[in-house]
Amino acid sequence: MNIQINSLHFDADKKLEDFIVKKIHKVTDKHDYITGVDVTLRLDHAADRENKVTEIKINAAGGDFFSKKQAASFEEATDDVMEALNKQLSKFKDKK
Repeated sequence: MNIQINSLHFDADKKLEDFIVKKIHKVTDKHDYITGVDVTLRLDHAADRENKVTEIKINAAGGDFFSKKQAASFEEATDDVMEALNKQLSKFKDKK
């Protein structure tokens, strides 16, 4: 499985990338039909503190799954995205 992490308008540090990869593996290890994951991290130019956006697209044999969340930190946004994607993947698995 290929994991691609892109950060827009800033450089993500190794600690953040490792955190994201760990969260992705927790979800994707349960599903053997996943072929790749694309992660986009960006800073939104909003006036409030919740300006960190995480977008994750999971490429799977049965289709693609996508979620986007905004929060005060990338870790919090990643947790929210992975929770949403886990629900999507579980529903897809139940249908199979």
